[in-house]
Amino acid sequence: MAPSAMTHGNVNRWTKSLSDAQPVAYWLDDPGKPHPEPALTGAESCDLLVVGGGYSGLWTALIAKERDPQRDVVLVEGREAGWAASGRNGGFCAASLTHGLANGLARWPDEIHRLQELGARNLDEIEKSVARHSLDCDFERTGEIDVATEPHQATELRAWYEELTGKGLATGMEFLDTEAVREQVASPTFLAGLHDRTGVAMLNPAKLAWGLKRACLRLGVRVYEHTPALTLRTYGAGMAVRTPYGSIRARRIALGTNIFPNLVKRVRAYTVPVYDYALMTEPLNETQLADIGWRNRQGLGDSANQFHYFRLSADNRILWGGYDAIYPYGGRVRAEYDDRPETYAKLADHFFTCFPQLEGVRFTHAWGGAIDTCSRFSAFFGTAHSGRVAYAAGFTGLGVGATRFGADVMLDLLAGERTERTSLEMVRRKPLPFPPEPFAWTGIALTKWSLARADAHGGRRNLWLKTMDRLGLGFDS
Repeated sequence: MAPSAMTHGNVNRWTKSLSDAQPVAYWLDDPGKPHPEPALTGAESCDLLVVGGGYSGLWTALIAKERDPQRDVVLVEGREAGWAASGRNGGFCAASLTHGLANGLARWPDEIHRLQELGARNLDEIEKSVARHSLDCDFERTGEIDVATEPHQATELRAWYEELTGKGLATGMEFLDTEAVREQVASPTFLAGLHDRTGVAMLNPAKLAWGLKRACLRLGVRVYEHTPALTLRTYGAGMAVRTPYGSIRARRIALGTNIFPNLVKRVRAYTVPVYDYALMTEPLNETQLADIGWRNRQGLGDSANQFHYFRLSADNRILWGGYDAIYPYGGRVRAEYDDRPETYAKLADHFFTCFPQLEGVRFTHAWGGAIDTCSRFSAFFGTAHSGRVAYAAGFTGLGVGATRFGADVMLDLLAGERTERTSLEMVRRKPLPFPPEPFAWTGIALTKWSLARADAHGGRRNLWLKTMDRLGLGFDS
């Protein structure tokens, strides 16, 4: 989506729209936020220790108790459940386990039908869990539209839809021409769309995390917050983890720390942090909603390499995020990277380019946060310490749904079971690790520059991107 020219007048317009924006994630700025559980003090023991209180860890603890209610499960979280990526994302809960169908088809063509089936089943199970555990998270299975904002994108979307149809992978999908897509959402920038009617749900991400925590507690999981796991070592036939005020002995351990340093050090080279940013508007009134015609509340994303994602909240705000993906040199995760005014200004300009009829709307929240990406864009899995430790990481921003599948995989691996999930090539093989600095930063910077250049030149990929494609490497913007 081409932004408007950044004239002096436009600068005034965006800065005015951002003047009251709080630098905090809208979802986490909620008076209903639960109080944290006390930190662990002293020594504990359990059957299963789950490290990490985001989606990955919470789903693992919950499913472990559902599989075996007698299993003694402890979960530790370094800060508070859902405070990081799980509480800051756009709330797109997708069926895809492979960071989109295109990525999955390119990497696992022989497994793609099975991966799609498992992903659809996983999303169905999430919907059932929302009902079974009364997870008050504004779950709406509204689908998503991938929109074209440039002529070459419209051509590519139609060709992609035809390819998927030919491969039997277009179930629930519909190609929308310019008139049809603008009937769904009225933006003068929309030229075409590919509507996935059933494969995506919208939800409140922080409320999902908090609801999962409450469900875990009800099932008897002992949850300790403000309890970072510091070290991991073998202890007899099991494992031991040290925390600031205590320790935990466990027969098995599941690591769901994602972007934060993995306790299995050899895993760390497979992920890098990418900082993503988003804005949230004030609630739209009935006239403004009518002006954009967004009646069916689908999630939206544009088709550029540097893409935006946007959706309506339960109280009819528009979340507008994406485009910039910032990799800090050295892969450091720091709180100061969560706030980036230059990106907020850029996003505001892009927002009003997409929806000029909403000029005058103000943003109430502007925030960012780190997501864990890997070189194949989708999660990878593994075990350590003779199968007593399992991990899942690398969800690359599409983990709201896929983390539940990852939880099942980790529990399968810890049980030593060969299942439909663990037999997948996607589960058995790992991505290539990122190189050390300065090569990682240089390669990522060159990839980002090349992606932006492709967006500006009709989607044409240069030699660098073609080489990365052949090697199966990438950096998601």
